Amino acid sequence: MSKIAFVFAGQGSQFVGMGKDIITISKRANQIFENASDILGYDMKNLVFEGPEETLMITENTQPAILTASYAMLQPLVEAGIRATVTAGLSLGEYTANVYAETLSFEEAVKTVRLRGKYMQEEVPAGVGGMSAVLGLDDETVAKACSDVSEYGYVACANFNCPGQVVVSGQLTALAKVGELLLSSGAKRVIPLSVSAPFHCELLKGAGEKLRKQLETIIFNEPKIPVIANTTGLPYDNQSVIKDLLVDQVSHTVKWTNSVNYMIKEGIDTFIEIGPGKTLSGLIKKTDKNVRVFNVQDSQSLKDTLENL
Repeated sequence: MSKIAFVFAGQGSQFVGMGKDIITISKRANQIFENASDILGYDMKNLVFEGPEETLMITENTQPAILTASYAMLQPLVEAGIRATVTAGLSLGEYTANVYAETLSFEEAVKTVRLRGKYMQEEVPAGVGGMSAVLGLDDETVAKACSDVSEYGYVACANFNCPGQVVVSGQLTALAKVGELLLSSGAKRVIPLSVSAPFHCELLKGAGEKLRKQLETIIFNEPKIPVIANTTGLPYDNQSVIKDLLVDQVSHTVKWTNSVNYMIKEGIDTFIEIGPGKTLSGLIKKTDKNVRVFNVQDSQSLKDTLENL
């Protein structure tokens, strides 16, 4: 019997039209979009299905849109009787994982991530910070390079995504310098990311503290199944730690490699990525090629997943 993990997509995976055909095959999925519109006061279907892309890409729109689409994409799996033993999500996706584990409601989550996006965008002015993906070097080499260029400004490791892939985040001058150093140290590529702020680093600490005020209005429940925290790569001990870990997540490193390895160590042999894109599927395969990995983002991928399970 397979042990299944549901993993949920993060920011950067969004595209206009995500989830559009899922609502034609699941009334529950359609209702998720309707609920999001009622909660947020604008037409979520129109934003996600029609765009324009520039509006969808605004962070305070992107985050609730991905959460809504991902939670909607989950519904046909649940209706088919598929259940996870453990759940996790990359960055923003940790909120969708929490909704699945019932630590908070969809309504609370979608309101919270809209504010999360707003605070993260506002914390660092446009044109000051950014992020780059580093391919082909180990975590320690990348971390040391960030330290070595500190005279040029702040830069740090933001995401440990999989073996040989680290994302760095910080001020643009320091990002450029660390990129040069990493390429000279043997990196295969250093790729600037299309993001509007330097996420998951100390530059966003103020955004996390603003978010804390919103999280303090929520009474978190004990998770129905284990939820893996981004900043520790381990399950929450209990519901009392969730708020602090979600605050920390805004300005601390995402340990996705550790999260995946922990789940595999606990016997997970099947991962289902739920949400737009297949980014997490690729990262998981690079972490351990022996596990089965599926994704659900539309009717065809849902069909393929259900046929293979």
